[in-house]
Amino acid sequence: MNFEYSSRVNDLQKRVRAFMDEYVYPAEAQFEAEMDAARKSGNAWQCAPVMEVLKERAKAAGLWNLFLPESQFGAGLTNLEYAPLCEIMGRSSIGSEPFNCSAPDTGNMETLVRYGSEAQQQQWLLPLLNGTIRSGFAMTEPGVASSDATNIAAHIERDGDHYVINARKWWTSGANDPRCKILIFMGKTEPDHPDAHRRQSMILVPMDTPGVTVLRHLPVFGYDDAPHGHAEVLFENVRVPVRNALLGEGRGFEIAQGRLGPGRIHHCMRLIGQAERALEAMCRRTGSRVAFGRRIADQGVTRERVAEARIMIDQARFLVLHAAWKMDVLGNKAARKEIAMIKVAAPAMACQVIDWAIQAHGAGGVSEDFFLARAFAGARTLRLADGPDEVHRNAIAKMELGPYL
Repeated sequence: MNFEYSSRVNDLQKRVRAFMDEYVYPAEAQFEAEMDAARKSGNAWQCAPVMEVLKERAKAAGLWNLFLPESQFGAGLTNLEYAPLCEIMGRSSIGSEPFNCSAPDTGNMETLVRYGSEAQQQQWLLPLLNGTIRSGFAMTEPGVASSDATNIAAHIERDGDHYVINARKWWTSGANDPRCKILIFMGKTEPDHPDAHRRQSMILVPMDTPGVTVLRHLPVFGYDDAPHGHAEVLFENVRVPVRNALLGEGRGFEIAQGRLGPGRIHHCMRLIGQAERALEAMCRRTGSRVAFGRRIADQGVTRERVAEARIMIDQARFLVLHAAWKMDVLGNKAARKEIAMIKVAAPAMACQVIDWAIQAHGAGGVSEDFFLARAFAGARTLRLADGPDEVHRNAIAKMELGPYL
């Protein structure tokens, strides 16, 4: 395991950092102002103009589609090479989209690269790669415990050359966005198959298909996350051609595992970026504020937290880099334990470090004057997204106990 970055990655890190410093961080306030204006106009679900400017600048700078390992469509970076770039982007809540590297589009593009037909790639992958459309992933359902994906009850029935879909999905990130044109939908095509993991399939469902209705947006800790957001979506007798199936009937779980592995690496590295920024904010704040006659940074409890934060961040980073390395060398399936481990460790670390940073900022830490409240909401949510901690811990334990039982 050699985690030394190549000269190409070192160069990309410098370029991404410079782009973030020059364009992205200064644009955060403008992005929020534009979205606030949209909310006041009565329609939060419209793109902030500054984001399109950032995307054009990143594209012109050659900082575009940096993910997609082992693909002719991306930058040709491995998971291990992309991870440190993802960390830098993750420092800002708007940091990934300018580079066309934001979820769920990255996962959906990887799915289309791995499992899509040439026709599906031409119709949907290329516009996603160009950043002219966005996408959603419709998996979780309100009526069942979706932490066990075999529970998913969405009904997909074959009718000649079409599938007929009936379901209610929620937490479909991006479905509120007017740029969202395609959903990857998971549901049951063979509900009586003896193998519970062969009952489900993934189908491409265009957002404008009759019968697809966005019922409501779902705020996260009070944040609407506009213009992207998260939605509850109703599918009533939705008809799509059979050719919209990915890979074939009964292959939904196989696709999900191939899709979620890289996505978890991305989520975890973004969280590490958020935690790094929170630690920097904590150091600046405690070094500049005086309480009870001395700087807060001179208090023993502050120093203990700063030290623990540095240890926890670096532990999480090395764990994620190891998982990325193993995915590159042995494949996603062989790295499934390491992927599960980082999905537990990184959100827990980020929640703790950001919480300490909030405490160091006092009442300001829970306000909108700093990025910390939003960062905490995002980190806490990721203890559920892409599988809750309990599911990942159970999987880790089963793999550890396997040789002994």
